[in-house]
Amino acid sequence: MKKTILTLAFGVSLGVLTTVAQATETDGAITVDSITHSYTEIVYSQYDAAYNDAVKLQEAIDGFLANPTSEALDAAKQAWLVSRNSYGLTEAFRFYEGPIDFADENGNEGPEGRLNAWPLDEAYIDYVKGNEGAGLVNNAGVEITKASLTDKNQADDEAEVSTGYHAIEFLLWGQDLSLETAGARPVSDYAKTAENERRRQYLKVVTDLLVDDLKFLVDEWRPGQDNYAKSFAQDERALSKILTALATLSGFELASERMATALDSGDQEDEHSCFSDNTHNDFIYNAQGIMNVFFNAGIYEYLETKDHELAEELEHQILDTKKLIEALPHPVDREILSTPEGSEARQKMEMAITSLQKQADLFKKAGTVLGIDVSINE
Repeated sequence: MKKTILTLAFGVSLGVLTTVAQATETDGAITVDSITHSYTEIVYSQYDAAYNDAVKLQEAIDGFLANPTSEALDAAKQAWLVSRNSYGLTEAFRFYEGPIDFADENGNEGPEGRLNAWPLDEAYIDYVKGNEGAGLVNNAGVEITKASLTDKNQADDEAEVSTGYHAIEFLLWGQDLSLETAGARPVSDYAKTAENERRRQYLKVVTDLLVDDLKFLVDEWRPGQDNYAKSFAQDERALSKILTALATLSGFELASERMATALDSGDQEDEHSCFSDNTHNDFIYNAQGIMNVFFNAGIYEYLETKDHELAEELEHQILDTKKLIEALPHPVDREILSTPEGSEARQKMEMAITSLQKQADLFKKAGTVLGIDVSINE
């Protein structure tokens, strides 16, 4: 029986996927080709949604810079949260050198590092407590353009992040210096003064660059074009890539890099969205993105025809993971990372990590059943 698990994922509308999910049912038997077709539609739809939300963020920031009031800053922050969560659903499309994260022999790379690099050394961008002159914003010798900020992004160190969601997040919220609140950057930082001009310019340029990068991804996955989506639909390794992405996001990127690292260090700086205290939503939307692909591209149904018990086990594991992640206390810095070893909150995080790792192992097992290579790309 066709199972469609679509939700309004915590404020981000996924209604665009309903037609895709239903298509696999009405078109007859599930095949690798039908899975690949549905997947490309899902990827395009979600990147398009992320792009549109980024355009709304761009409009909110333009409005804020035109009239830098507390209300306008709050509106820009809210637009960032919506845009960030929308992008979180797309991270299930990584880890197989597609448009988001390819690297070729000419040194060209996909925009993932510009969009989502972290952790971020705040002092690389702007002033921090104890160093009022820090960062590119305060270095008059650095031109603030899309090209220069791209060149500066992780130029000498992975933490030297100059672009992307987290750069914008820091510019809007500032450092998070309290467990009681998110960052509290004063609106006066964006008053129309000569002193603030470079910061205002930086926020504008880095936001425009984010929109450009998302537009590139939309164009690469747009149906009916001579682009990556067309070649992916003809790729005999497409299903292997799809499941490898789900396994890698589950078992490595989310379980290890984003959750276990922060839990082990207890350091707020290891949170994914530490300035806005949005880290718990990063976890939630990543998990939802995995669900969207597995259940709505037809993978569940296809696996069920090969190994019913494994399909059911993977279904239950994915749903259990989602529940565990949704149950995590937040904000993560205060409610989990700052708690003592063995605390109930830490145990909840450990359970979610273990569930994600088991989920990744089941994706690999599904690959064996389906006769394809599924690995975890670290």
